[in-house]
Amino acid sequence: MNELRSRFTGVFTALVTPFRDGSIDFSAFDALVERQIAAGVAGLVPVGTTGEAATLSDDEADQLIARTVEKARGRALVMAGAGANDTKKAVEKVRRAETAGADAVLVVTPYYNKPTQAGLIAHYGAVAGATALPVMLYSVPGRCGVEIAAETCATLMRNHANIFSIKEAGGSAARVSELRRACGDELIVHSGDDGLTLPFLSLGAVGVTSVVANVAPESMVAMVRAWHEGNTAHALALHDLVAELTDGMFVESNPGPVKAALALNNLSGPEMRLPMVPVSDANRERLAGILNRYTSAASGVLGAR
Repeated sequence: MNELRSRFTGVFTALVTPFRDGSIDFSAFDALVERQIAAGVAGLVPVGTTGEAATLSDDEADQLIARTVEKARGRALVMAGAGANDTKKAVEKVRRAETAGADAVLVVTPYYNKPTQAGLIAHYGAVAGATALPVMLYSVPGRCGVEIAAETCATLMRNHANIFSIKEAGGSAARVSELRRACGDELIVHSGDDGLTLPFLSLGAVGVTSVVANVAPESMVAMVRAWHEGNTAHALALHDLVAELTDGMFVESNPGPVKAALALNNLSGPEMRLPMVPVSDANRERLAGILNRYTSAASGVLGAR
């Protein structure tokens, strides 16, 4: 468990999937992955919500996972998104992710059909039983309409050795304490909300699966590292540095704003797949201002200790 905790400590970037003329822009994707690794992220998460997994074909998802593994070359852990609201499909996705070389899988709660907690236990049990990979649960009720209860998480951990962690994106830091009370200190918690990363860490989480790290990986890595090193003042300064940028990533539905920010920085294009569309002109201008303020302040804060 100590080895697992070490491997899952730090910043995991929920990678965008760049598109060009309807197809995946692998050149831009490769550059984004390399930038993340250079910044020191601990993990890479392809084919998640931020990666527009809902509109990727199975073959595209396989290619992106395998490409991430190839480019990472062991320098960062690769945790592939592998969720579905049909248990049979989720099992298939997990198996395909394992075949593609992923180190772990991130499995979101079934969306739209809103299963009971008993349904979640059965769903995740089937998924965990289909793979030898570590499984991170993903609770995001704002997207899926159902929350993984703390007791459900504890039951799943007792019944399945490869379920050991949760990405918590319910918007409340109090959930960290609730989960740890139910599951014990063996539970590895990731913040699923960038703005709550520092409060989560203070309550026992070990890392974050981050959207804003696509744009500001150095700052997110430095913040989490500073906290773990005991430099809480510097961690707070870095939290303040990225706060407005973090809020900006959700001026419209993810991943529209993060793709717009990457485009403004000439790192990839803003193209998305329907039903997602690029952000409005007004929000694009708003993001440009946020990015300018972040860039102006970043070097001073990052250079301080």
